[in-house]
Amino acid sequence: MVVIGEKFPEVEVKTTHGMMKLPDHFAGKWFVLFSHPADFTPVCTTEFYAMQLRLEKFRELGAEVIGLSVDQVFAHLKWMEWIKENLGAEIEFPVIADDRGELAEKLGMIPTGSTTTARAVFMVDPKGVIRAIVYYPAEVGRDWDEILRALKALQISDKHGVALPHKWPNNELIKDHVIVPPASTTEAIKERKEAEKKGEIECYDWWLCHKSL
Repeated sequence: MVVIGEKFPEVEVKTTHGMMKLPDHFAGKWFVLFSHPADFTPVCTTEFYAMQLRLEKFRELGAEVIGLSVDQVFAHLKWMEWIKENLGAEIEFPVIADDRGELAEKLGMIPTGSTTTARAVFMVDPKGVIRAIVYYPAEVGRDWDEILRALKALQISDKHGVALPHKWPNNELIKDHVIVPPASTTEAIKERKEAEKKGEIECYDWWLCHKSL
């Protein structure tokens, strides 16, 4: 089972868009891989529909999306056809047919006592490094807006060297501000207090400072 900070395993997979090599296929881009328990199931159908509605928002962040389950590729294709005909949404992102469960096993997607994949999400950066992992059980659908929020937050953290608070950018304490990493030396504490006096940052204390971008 992989963990945050590890390289995404190099694999060749069968998808609804043909064979792909991961993570090479998305080299230089972020990608979000998500698994679902099974095709033609109610919760999964709501998730696929909702993901397609938000696909452009992921792409605006420079990220691609790819799904996965242990169903075979023809089942994926038929289900996607059903979604288009009955719900009016054409699924544009590829879906991996991991019918032997090999990639799911490598990624730790199959819960104990189950033969199907959990609702897992892996956010992978342009260097192929896994940056975030989220798991939901089969009975609870995910919120793709939260995944979008987390993806954007990761990108901002990388670019500006800051941390992001709870529910950013709608935090109850600091609104859309970002968090300045805590000082780690006595000299840094002094610098932090000087920056606060100059109005460059705002602080509740030297270890809890924030600013606008």
